[in-house]
Amino acid sequence: MTGILPLSETVFLWQSLLLAAILIGVSVAVAWLSCPPAADARTAEEMGIRFEPLVAAPDPARTPDERIDRHPAPAVAVALLMGAYLCFQVEEKGLVAALDLNNFNLAFLAAGLLLHGRPHAFLKAVGRSVPATAGVLIQFPFYAGVFGLISRTAIAPALAGLFVRVSTRGTFPIVVAVYSATLGLFVPSGGGKWILEAPYVMAAANTWKVHLGWTVQVYNAAEALPNLINPFWMLPLMGILNVKARDLAGYSILQLLVHAPIVLSLAWLLSWTLPYSPPLVPGP
Repeated sequence: MTGILPLSETVFLWQSLLLAAILIGVSVAVAWLSCPPAADARTAEEMGIRFEPLVAAPDPARTPDERIDRHPAPAVAVALLMGAYLCFQVEEKGLVAALDLNNFNLAFLAAGLLLHGRPHAFLKAVGRSVPATAGVLIQFPFYAGVFGLISRTAIAPALAGLFVRVSTRGTFPIVVAVYSATLGLFVPSGGGKWILEAPYVMAAANTWKVHLGWTVQVYNAAEALPNLINPFWMLPLMGILNVKARDLAGYSILQLLVHAPIVLSLAWLLSWTLPYSPPLVPGP
C-alpha cells in the first residue's frame, strides 16, 4: 500500500523539522509565560524534596541469595549482556534502524542496573517510585480494553469507510490530525495503534494523492497532543517530586490549548508543499 517510506520522506523532511522547531519554541514560551510568580510558587522544600544523597541503611543479608542480591556482580553482568546485545543490533541494523522502542527500554534498564550497582538497590528504587504513580498505571488495562474493542470488532472497517467519506484532498491532513488526536484520548498507545489504523489511513492518502510520508508525520504530531492530558511523561516527575497528576495537569492542558491549533494549521499548510509520489514497491 505504501511501499518503502525512508526516514528522508518522514522524520527528516524539512517540513517535519520545521514543525518540530516551531512546537519546541512554542512549548518553551508557554512554559515560561505560565510559570507562577515567586510569591505563588511552591518550592522544592515545601514539597518535601531535599537535594541531598539518599542514605538508607541496608538490610542485613541473612541468606546466600540475599548476599548475591546485594553483590554488584549480577547487576554488572546482566547490564553488560544487555549492552553487548545493543551493540550487535547497531552492527546488524545500523544506528538509526536500531533506535526502536524496545532497544531504548533495554538501554535504560541496563543503565539503571549499572548506576544502582546492585539488583537489591535497583529494585528498591523502582519500588519507591511506584506509589506516586499507581493511579496512572491502573488506567492502562482499561486503555487496552478500548484498544481491543476498536481492533477486534466491526468498528475498525466502519471507521475506514467513514474516513474516506468525510475527507477530501484539501481537508485530508486536518481529518487525519483530528482523528489521531481524538482517538489518542481514548487509546493512548504511544503510536502502537498505528499498526491497525495505517491500512485505511494510508489507503485514503493514496486516494486523495497526499504525500505518504507527510501523512505519517501528521498522524504522529497529532497523536502526541493527547499525551498532554494522558500523563505518560508525568510518571517520573510524579515519583521524583512527590506530586499528583492534578498538580501538573493545568500546565499541560494550557500547552494543549496552544499547540492544537498550531499543529492542525501547519499540518494543512505544509501538506501543499509536498507533491504526491506513488508507493515505492521493493523488487523481488
